[in-house]
Amino acid sequence: MTRSRRPAPGPDRTPDAGRPRGRLSLALFGAAGLVVFAVLVALGIWQVQRLHWKLDLIARVEARVAAPPAPPPSPAQWATFDGTAEEYRRVRLDGRFLNDRETFVQALTDLGAGFWVLTPLVMADGSTVLVNRGFVPPDRRDPASRAEGQTSGPVTVTGLLRLDEPGGGFLRSNDPANDRWYSRDVAAVAAARGLGPVAPFFVDEAAGETPGGFPVGGLTVVSFRNHHLVYALTWFSLAAMLAGAGAWIARDERRRRAAPRAGRKAR
Repeated sequence: MTRSRRPAPGPDRTPDAGRPRGRLSLALFGAAGLVVFAVLVALGIWQVQRLHWKLDLIARVEARVAAPPAPPPSPAQWATFDGTAEEYRRVRLDGRFLNDRETFVQALTDLGAGFWVLTPLVMADGSTVLVNRGFVPPDRRDPASRAEGQTSGPVTVTGLLRLDEPGGGFLRSNDPANDRWYSRDVAAVAAARGLGPVAPFFVDEAAGETPGGFPVGGLTVVSFRNHHLVYALTWFSLAAMLAGAGAWIARDERRRRAAPRAGRKAR
């Protein structure tokens, strides 16, 4: 006498395939889902707020760049200098360059690798502002190779006000003792060159103002990363996917609980 074997449970034959889930597990899962959903929505809202802030910043900076040049903050204003309100403002300076105290800061530009030429400008009131006169390639680092641009008399400089860059560049610290500079660190340069008090900012000189063409001014990159809309859509999409998963589980749970009642009615 042979006995027929009962088929092994398949994917839809598992003992609890149609059994309702426990109320405690559902409550814990629902609470965790609500917390994650709230976090995702909050992150999306935060990115929307950041988007509006970034668009406002871009609009303000563009207005400063396009405005007529004005005098920079005076020495009396240096102690309360607000960089966020002043950065990229167009300014006009009148004074004399101290060409013998140039500082070369390593730079990588659209023109290639080379140096920014940071030169002190002594203004009529005796105050000193560091001016980034622009870019020179390595073969133009020697002032003799660009003698025409070594202006010694009174000059008028226009450009964009920039914020101090203390410390150094990416993974490289400034080394004043060996005259190696990777960022336009105003205070450190002033100390290394014996300049005394200088403005807490520097100025990027505009294009076309240097006789002979070197250093090359006007290479300031005014650009802001703005991916906040993409980030916001990502967080909101994840929140929507989580909400959809929760709705599917709730519908499946109603089906599971309705199945035994339907079976009893059919008997």
